[in-house]
Amino acid sequence: MRKFWTVSLIVFLVALLTGCNMSEPITADSSGVWNHYFVYPLSLALTTVADWTGGSYGISIIIVTIAIRFLILPLALKQQKSMLAMQKIKPEMEALQKKYKDKKNPDDQKKMQTELMALYQAHKVNPAAGCLPMMVQMPVIMAFYYAIGRTTEIAEHSFFWFSLGQPDPMYILPVVAAITTFIQTRVTLTDDIQPQMKMVMNIIPVFILIAGLTLPSALALYWVVGNIFGIAQGLYLKKRMRTLREMEATTAVPST
Repeated sequence: MRKFWTVSLIVFLVALLTGCNMSEPITADSSGVWNHYFVYPLSLALTTVADWTGGSYGISIIIVTIAIRFLILPLALKQQKSMLAMQKIKPEMEALQKKYKDKKNPDDQKKMQTELMALYQAHKVNPAAGCLPMMVQMPVIMAFYYAIGRTTEIAEHSFFWFSLGQPDPMYILPVVAAITTFIQTRVTLTDDIQPQMKMVMNIIPVFILIAGLTLPSALALYWVVGNIFGIAQGLYLKKRMRTLREMEATTAVPST
């Protein structure tokens, strides 16, 4: 499963750098399930909020980005709860894997899987539960990314010193986007993360910087706002994780 997410991140970075289909404007007449049900509704949200804020697409990007992140926050909380449950049974899982380490025949492997499933059931843990929230979040985040890039009205407006449809001429946004991306990866990294996943996460800020120098500033603004929210969310989730662990440790200690 970790390999799956590594590949997913790489695919996302390739799409980010190539700006797939960014030249095709998104409209109500755009064909395809992806365009009609994912990208266009978010594009409509951007134009609607811009109308409410006096035509400021910069403010619209900020508001809609924060709104979307709040909407998918419960999924992040659910994912964290699943991770905590998996960490709780990790010693038992490792002991089980060690038990069958040198037993490669199909019967022994089947026994290991049976015992592993019994362990999950005993602790009411679903290993897929930690992945499902991410599988829901990723399409929403990607759709919003494309909605910003393909909403033609955005390219016609400016925000502060930069045109939303052009790269930042002062390079401030790309640098801030890269820095906040780096901070966010530091906040979200865990001690047990796989080396290949850690490597991918470490190069994401570099990709963001390169993309920010060439893609419209509207996308860089989106990254900055999303990263700041992600940093705050990561710090909150870490604090919540510590609190949950302390509560479990307290309840696990028998009263005297």
